[in-house]
Amino acid sequence: MSTISAGESLFAGAHTLERDHHVDAAPEEVFDFFADAMNLQRITPPWLGIRVLTPPPIAMAPGARIEYRLRLHGLPLRWLTQISVWEPPHGFVDVQLRGPYRLWHHTHSFEPDGDGVRVRDVVRYALPLGPLGGLANAAFVRRDLARIFDHRQQAVARLLKR
Repeated sequence: MSTISAGESLFAGAHTLERDHHVDAAPEEVFDFFADAMNLQRITPPWLGIRVLTPPPIAMAPGARIEYRLRLHGLPLRWLTQISVWEPPHGFVDVQLRGPYRLWHHTHSFEPDGDGVRVRDVVRYALPLGPLGGLANAAFVRRDLARIFDHRQQAVARLLKR
C-alpha cells in the first residue's frame, strides 16, 4: 500500500503512536465498520464526549471532511479532518485540517490475518507551541493518546466479535 504511506520529511519532529491488533471478523465487515465515521463515537472513550457534527451519511473518499466536537481535560474542542487517502479494503488516511495538533496524520490499515483482520493504526502527530508542546506531550498527551487507542482496540474487539 505505497500510497497509504507519506514521505518521512512530512513527519520531521513528529511523535508516533502505533497500535496493531487482531480482530476476529471478516475483512469486509472490519473495513466497513471503520469506513462509517459515525462509529468513531462508539469506539472513543466516553470521557472525551466525542460527537460527529457532519451529518450522515458521510461519503468516504479522498477529500471527504468530517467535523467533530469533543472535550479534552474539560476544554471544548472542535476538530476537522479530511480523508487524504482512500484504498478500500486496505486502508485510509485521515489528516487534521483544524484542531488541537500542529500535525495529525492517522493511517488505518487492514490486512487479512488468519480467520480475521490485522488492524494497524499509525498516528504521526505534533503539538503546537514548540518546547511547551513537547512538555505537554511528555506530561499528558502521549498518555492520553495511548489510553484512547487502547480503549478503541477493546471496543472494536467487543463490537466486531463473531
